[in-house]
Amino acid sequence: MDTPAASAFRFVHTLHVQPADIDDFDHANNVQYVRWVQDTATAHWHAAYPVGTPEHSYIWVVREHRIQYRHPALLNDELRCTTWIGEVRGAQCQRFVRIERATDGKLLCEAKTQWVLLDPISKRPMRIEEPMRDYLWGPVG
Repeated sequence: MDTPAASAFRFVHTLHVQPADIDDFDHANNVQYVRWVQDTATAHWHAAYPVGTPEHSYIWVVREHRIQYRHPALLNDELRCTTWIGEVRGAQCQRFVRIERATDGKLLCEAKTQWVLLDPISKRPMRIEEPMRDYLWGPVG
């Protein structure tokens, strides 16, 4: 998965593989990884713009997911999901997510997602302004 060359702030979100995540092959179903990628992006956004900030109500929608599965996640694994922002262009934002098993750092999945920012009232795409871009590129918290 190609990643941006420039150093970018990394936001880390942890979670645990639950029984409902496990499929008939005794590992996490591939659909769960998509959910974890989205949950990680949401956690980053809420850390950057918590409830009460005007930006919190903005809406992000997925335009495209590209996911590479490397190794399976198993029941009760603690997962370290690391995300960062790549290229920002107009209303679109590129986001990268790496999902690793916390105990040994084994890379389980890499994702590159293209997101589109929507105005909460009109539900139409809105430009990601420079202050927001810079804030998402920098440390949150």
